[in-house]
Amino acid sequence: MERKQNITRITFMGMMIALGVIISPILRVEGMCPMAHLINVTCAVFLGPYYAFLCALIIGILRMIFMGIPPLALTGAVFGAFLSGMLYRLSRGKLIWAFIGEVIGTGIIGAIVSYPVMTLIWGRTGLTWFFYVPSFIAGTLIGGSLAFFMLKQMQKAGLVAQFQQALGSEVYHGGNEVLNDAVGIGVLGFIGYLATVVLVKNFVPEPSAAVNSLKYVVLAAFIAGGVVYWVLNRDRVQASL
Repeated sequence: MERKQNITRITFMGMMIALGVIISPILRVEGMCPMAHLINVTCAVFLGPYYAFLCALIIGILRMIFMGIPPLALTGAVFGAFLSGMLYRLSRGKLIWAFIGEVIGTGIIGAIVSYPVMTLIWGRTGLTWFFYVPSFIAGTLIGGSLAFFMLKQMQKAGLVAQFQQALGSEVYHGGNEVLNDAVGIGVLGFIGYLATVVLVKNFVPEPSAAVNSLKYVVLAAFIAGGVVYWVLNRDRVQASL
């Protein structure tokens, strides 16, 4: 049984590594690679922190070798993959913590580490310690959100636990679904925020102050929607306890 799980785990890792390399150019600009974070969170949930770190490391190395990507391929992946898996494990299977781990690990830790790496090793000039933070966080919000919603639907169908069992990982059956859904609604606000920024920047030549404030309205509306959803449905959670 253990040998079969090892073979399944190695096969799954190989598939995720190949997929990570292939889809990484989608939506990519320097400092932002949303699809890498989709792979990170998925691997963290299915394989745990150590194998997720290994997958991110191999994907980063392959991208550097075959695509000429700078060391951002590593600094923008490995910290988030490990922290995502670790927080998911410590929270006993709450998907939102896998998402938060990716945002903190890549969006903050990885972004800050990228400054000395790109300055001292890659020879880039004109950077600051927080130069990559905005783009890294934007990438993690997009890719992490996609992974969160995909895994949440799989969790509701019982597939996450089945995958974990087949891979020989620690099996979790999920946490508070209402809280997960409420946070998911709030997370959509960050995607709406980014989408509004892009639309205004590209389609409004001289935006007014009101138009520039629209992104904050969108963000606040989704966060408020998440809070309202949780308030209206928390009784259902307490009744099930």
